[in-house]
Amino acid sequence: MEWPHDPDGEDGSEGMRKYGQAILAKKLDEEADFPLTKAEFIEAHGDEPVRLNHEEVVSVADILEAVDRSEFEDIAEFHVAVGGAMRENGMWEIDLADRV
Repeated sequence: MEWPHDPDGEDGSEGMRKYGQAILAKKLDEEADFPLTKAEFIEAHGDEPVRLNHEEVVSVADILEAVDRSEFEDIAEFHVAVGGAMRENGMWEIDLADRV
């Protein structure tokens, strides 16, 4: 897939490599963007790249496809839903249960 920008370039990560949910958080304004629908977020950012790890880049739409919720009242609801979907669908590298 052709990305609109390099996820590791200045437009993608502001000079430092960021991964997964950190990239999604940069696309949101906690005050102005909520409540938010999944469809609105995909329409605005669906084709943009998100680096999952040092080898894999997926689109925002790929991540949101796995999210069951269609609406989010605040950024916390968004992150809980997205984080859960990423873990359940193999898009999350770290398993905290393995570290205990």
